[in-house]
Amino acid sequence: MNARYLAVKALTPLLNNQGALKYTLKKQLQLCPEGQRPYLQELCYGTMRHFPSLEAILDQLVTKPIRKKDVDIKVVLLIGIYQLYKLNTADHAVVSETVDVCKTLNKQWATSFVNAALRSFLRKQEEITTALDNNISFKYNHPEWFVQKLMNNWPDHWQQILEANDAHPPLTLRINTAKVSRETFLSELEEQELQGHHCKYSEYGVTLSKPMDITQILGFDEGKFSVQDEAAQLAAQLISPAEGDNILDACSAPGGKLIHLLELSSGTAKIQGLELEPLRAERIIENFERLNLSCPLHIADATKQDWWDGKLFNKILLDAPCSATGVIRRNPDIKLLRQPEDIHSIAKLQKQILENMWSMLAEGGIIVYATCSIFPQENEKIVAAFIRNNENAQHQEIKADWGTQRDFGRQLFPQQGGHDGFYYAMIKKQTINL
Repeated sequence: MNARYLAVKALTPLLNNQGALKYTLKKQLQLCPEGQRPYLQELCYGTMRHFPSLEAILDQLVTKPIRKKDVDIKVVLLIGIYQLYKLNTADHAVVSETVDVCKTLNKQWATSFVNAALRSFLRKQEEITTALDNNISFKYNHPEWFVQKLMNNWPDHWQQILEANDAHPPLTLRINTAKVSRETFLSELEEQELQGHHCKYSEYGVTLSKPMDITQILGFDEGKFSVQDEAAQLAAQLISPAEGDNILDACSAPGGKLIHLLELSSGTAKIQGLELEPLRAERIIENFERLNLSCPLHIADATKQDWWDGKLFNKILLDAPCSATGVIRRNPDIKLLRQPEDIHSIAKLQKQILENMWSMLAEGGIIVYATCSIFPQENEKIVAAFIRNNENAQHQEIKADWGTQRDFGRQLFPQQGGHDGFYYAMIKKQTINL
């Protein structure tokens, strides 16, 4: 049960278009010796982060396509190339121990194949990488369709976005100011010989200087903080829960925004959550228990109303399902799993949910529409079309010092050392005088 073998077990389902890394890796981490867990995570996240480049290299090393039933051997090769190309590991150890994984997989036939491919890369690395200079996937370490779409949508920002996607994300906390001020929390960090600093835009955010096990930070069990990226923290600020509000957080999982709303309201607003997936809802409930918070949580479809009691909401947070292309650095398997046609099918679902939420919103009420996508097709184009098709829908400009102002809403791009990519728009339901 060494790290290389477990990495193959975690990544093979992804190449078969099954699951997501955060779930497949979780299972293998449970089987991994504690001392090898950091290396297992490095192999999995690193291989996925560099997947487009690694696959381009592999195509230069292997003359025939690897059979579908042997996709695990393709993963062995990708992990091996990643170690040789990106990690400071002894070449002979990488080759030897990566070849041994084939034996553990009961594929003895593949040992000579993997050995030859990895040694060929060691001999021809400069020649291979030079030959790939004009290969877009290799050069920019993203799928070609993604790069082309980004260049078309954001001609002034696409390179910055690609670079941020390949950087390691910071660890950002959201401070529960009902229990501790941000300044006091920073002082408590210093007492533990930990370093952090204010987030630039969120008044509740603290970014740690280096990642660590958050359960070891004093105050975790008391609910003084939660992990949440700075961009995501802006959602509750825009909703701004007030006494007497009737608020819905649609598409609630993993629950950070819902919990933030509860913390800010201090029980003075009526708040409900809505989540389709029972397993994802369990995560929310676990956080409720740790933070000693609660609210009605409906396990239901956001395109339907069979869960609703008919009482109109005056504020709805719609963090819509999306391509998650603004959080690739946290979920690098998106580079492998996301396909260009997904954007269209996701946009169709977003429209359905937005229309359904609109029918539950009271006159004078506000919908905050949000995604963690950087593509306009899921963001401002959805909002623009919705406002065009609904005469009682009025765009509300977000006046802020974060993101880029668009005709509809504001777009945040992922920042190295800073926030993720995110989009926000506010839509008010007007009264129509007949």
